[in-house]
Amino acid sequence: MTDLVTLAEPGGPLAAIGGAAYARHAHPAAYWSTVGLPLSVARLLASYSSTMDACGLTVEPSRWRALAVRATTRREIRPIPPRRGVIRPNLTGLRVRLRLAPGQEPADIAASAERLRHAWGVHAVYVRDVKPGVVELRLVGYDVLRKVRMPRRIDSGLLRVPVALREDATAFVRDYRAVPHELVLGATLSGKSMYLRHLVTGLAAQPVALVGLDCKRGVELAPFAPRLSALATDPDEAAELLPVLVKEMEDRYDLIKARQGIAPGTPDEEITSDVWGLPDSERPVPIVLFVDEVAELFLVATRKDEERRDEMVTQLIRLAQLGRAAGIYLEVCGQRFGAELGKGATMLRAQLTGRVCHRVNDEASAKMALGDIAPEAVDAACSIAPELPGLAVVGDTSGGWSRIRTPYLSLADAAATCRESAHLVPDVPALMPFRPYVPPVPAEASGTATVPRPVTE
Repeated sequence: MTDLVTLAEPGGPLAAIGGAAYARHAHPAAYWSTVGLPLSVARLLASYSSTMDACGLTVEPSRWRALAVRATTRREIRPIPPRRGVIRPNLTGLRVRLRLAPGQEPADIAASAERLRHAWGVHAVYVRDVKPGVVELRLVGYDVLRKVRMPRRIDSGLLRVPVALREDATAFVRDYRAVPHELVLGATLSGKSMYLRHLVTGLAAQPVALVGLDCKRGVELAPFAPRLSALATDPDEAAELLPVLVKEMEDRYDLIKARQGIAPGTPDEEITSDVWGLPDSERPVPIVLFVDEVAELFLVATRKDEERRDEMVTQLIRLAQLGRAAGIYLEVCGQRFGAELGKGATMLRAQLTGRVCHRVNDEASAKMALGDIAPEAVDAACSIAPELPGLAVVGDTSGGWSRIRTPYLSLADAAATCRESAHLVPDVPALMPFRPYVPPVPAEASGTATVPRPVTE
């Protein structure tokens, strides 16, 4: 018996190491909670001052502090690192706030993020400016984009849809009030359709009119027809629908203008320049226009098609320029987007504040989407691997960008959500002629039916 125990003892540590390595690869969240988090906290506490000093994030102490140290102790006077707050662990990493020393700025901490990542043994370090003099370090323990799990608590609301997970483990929320129009690019099987499904299903439960332009015979947007207020499935129908949207926008501007022409003495809060300043009883419902495969609107074969194309592009540009104040928002999607599409392509892109670029087939499309934001964002988009569908680079014209990944959502589940919320389709009289036909759901056959066994992943 003693010999058996002796032989088993060396295998114990090896088995534990092997199990930890397997858990780190197969179950990174569980590994982080049990092993990675304690190790990273221990490294941070033990090496905080020395790491900050090695990164050049320390400053000389003040004269009074130096005199106090000399008077009370015989220790060497060392540079002072930023004051560290309480460490707050979570399921994906940990957070800690730093009070910057005099003369420091958040950019100094952000420039050393890669060094801090290696020093404390985490996957990534992100810096967020909280208030003047205070920054928050968000340490992510593992690659959260490899297997997407959305946070439990997400701040959502009207025209705010949580769509994907950012690389810093926070939710990417599509806020139409903050970023009214967006360009979404992605090659086949890149995850662009998944991104669109999350947007449609997120807006389906809100008092919003959804309008679709899908010139691929409706293969992308037709499954959501029960919740759509209007749908055009070819360029001819799109040429009829776009003028109606422009007319609806002009009518809403007339409504705003009538509200502005009020009697003297009216309180300032009742004077508005967009639909959101109107009373609830007078405010028209917001309209979100989804344009799938925008290149189909630009392609022409004859001179007659070219005239129609120019009219549609002009109307899209007008909606992008003036639609926000009227409560009309654009979501323009396509496999590629470039100046060679024709007249108006660059002008339309300039009005699309938000940019989402999945894996694309050419660098020109990535530059068209992100080139005016940051060159490094273009490089990040071009390096997306085909085996990571749903991974994208998102940015806006303010210059900020980050990686996101959309969780999986089947087309059947998205279509079922739209059917369940079909009663929420708002009444927009101008769009009634374009309401898609939805065949009735066939009644279930009477009698006993064989229920198939569920298939698990």
